[in-house]
Amino acid sequence: MPHKVLVVDDENSILRLITFNLEKEGYHTIVANDGNEALAKINTEQPDLVILDLMLPGIDGLEVCRRVRQEGLPVAVIMLTAKDQEIDRVLGLELGADDYITKPFSPRELVARVKAVLRRTSTREEISQPGERIKIGPLTIDAARYEVKVSGKQVELTPKEFELLEFLARNAGKVMTRDVLLNSIWDYTYDGDTRIVDVHVSHLREKIEANPKNPVYIKTVRGVGYKFMGN
Repeated sequence: MPHKVLVVDDENSILRLITFNLEKEGYHTIVANDGNEALAKINTEQPDLVILDLMLPGIDGLEVCRRVRQEGLPVAVIMLTAKDQEIDRVLGLELGADDYITKPFSPRELVARVKAVLRRTSTREEISQPGERIKIGPLTIDAARYEVKVSGKQVELTPKEFELLEFLARNAGKVMTRDVLLNSIWDYTYDGDTRIVDVHVSHLREKIEANPKNPVYIKTVRGVGYKFMGN
């Protein structure tokens, strides 16, 4: 059964461009022109992926993404942004977007990003080994249940946050460069744009560290990347 992709943009020319190229690749597409319609279709159509423009009438893309993650809906999100919207891109990632792509974009790049995000979300259960847990102090990562607890209290993570945390924990004690993390977690080359890693690490620290400014689990290796501290 083909993956279902919801494309949300208030410009019909953009909708036609994206849907045409995705349908050529075998995806089933549905569309929405504003944030309210997007939220309604996410709930009724249950797409695997949403391609979400930031600048929408009514409810904007950031608010749509926030509500999707707040409700725990199992859908991947790729945000469409203009080149001068760097702050909004970072905010989108902090709210749980899986990826972003800047306008103008090539259809080839867009399809590559869609494939990469869906490949990651489709193989999560295959990667996780049933019954396997990683426990470091009060932190428990349950790969089978796809959940994280700190001192017995469940922590709500986005799919990408979970994948990043699990990957770092499985490589505890090793210094992981930002490029390695990009290739391993996002499965895509970002042309040197490693801020997506920093944003997700910052968000993870806010959720699992007692003091995010003095982290116990995820240490920064200045100028290189990050290291997860095991037992």
